[in-house]
Amino acid sequence: MSRSVIIVIAVLIVAATAAATSFVLINSKPAGAPQMSEEQRQTRERFFGSSNKELPPIEKGQEMRPRW
Repeated sequence: MSRSVIIVIAVLIVAATAAATSFVLINSKPAGAPQMSEEQRQTRERFFGSSNKELPPIEKGQEMRPRW
């Protein structure tokens, strides 16, 4: 075989190995969000507010658009 054919085969093997490795690593991670500890949940609620209360309605003149 010529040198160029050997180089092309080596590059294809490296590319296939890299693709297989990334596929395995991406699919091995769990899809769901990790569970927070009670302390983390309380800190998050204190900082961002409770996630189960509704936002107040937007009053007239409070549209979210730039003022230029």
